[in-house]
Order: sequence, then structure tokens, then C-alpha cells
Amino acid sequence: MLITLRQWPRRRRPNTTGSRTVPPPVVSDSQWNLIKDLFANPSPSPEGGRPRADSRACLEGVLWVLRTGAQWKELPERYPSYSTCWRRHKEWTESGVLVEAWRRLVEKLDRRGLVKWDQAAGDGTFSPA
Repeated sequence: MLITLRQWPRRRRPNTTGSRTVPPPVVSDSQWNLIKDLFANPSPSPEGGRPRADSRACLEGVLWVLRTGAQWKELPERYPSYSTCWRRHKEWTESGVLVEAWRRLVEKLDRRGLVKWDQAAGDGTFSPA
């Protein structure tokens, strides 16, 4: 028995068409310029292989999951695959890249007088002692 596909399965790719349905990026261009050296895309391997997904697109996907509280598998198709975004989140968390990016962005806001440290609040996970 021969099994064939009537059509090729759709591939998950980020939407880069600029459609009106695509929300604006969470990280503005000026913010990205401040932190993009932390998220540098590595050079392609001399052995070839699949190129890595764009770091800014992965960061947007990570921020979407963190902002919405959704599961990684619910990541919309406009971002790279959920496994890629999860893997980058893990890499960036373990290497301290996300904390450094946050520090740079908060320092910029603080220099402009937009952070009121006496009114800051933190969010955390509560667990029994």
C-alpha cells in the first residue's frame, strides 16, 4: 500500500510580512540597539547546517510567553518554534544574558527619571517554608 501526501505539511515560520494583524514588537528598535550585542547571532558553521533563528524574534517569543503566562506550545506562529524559543530562554537565563539586558534597560529608564524606586514592587512564587 502506497501512502502519499496530498500536500506538504505547513512549516512554522515567523510572520515577517508586516500585516496589520501582527502586533508591534515588545522590544522597540532603540531598546534593541541597547541590548543586541548580548544576543548576537553566531556565525554559520563551516560544516553547514541549518542557520539559527533570529535572536530578536526568539526574544520576542520568550517575552510573549513570560508576559502572557501561556505554555510554550501555545506560542503563536509569528515567532520561531516554541522549542527554539524555550532553548534560547534556557541559554540566556543560565548565562545571565536576560538579567544583563534587564539591567541595561532599567538603567536607561532610571537615567531618564522614569523609575520610582520607592514604589517598586516584586512578584514571586510563594512556597511553604
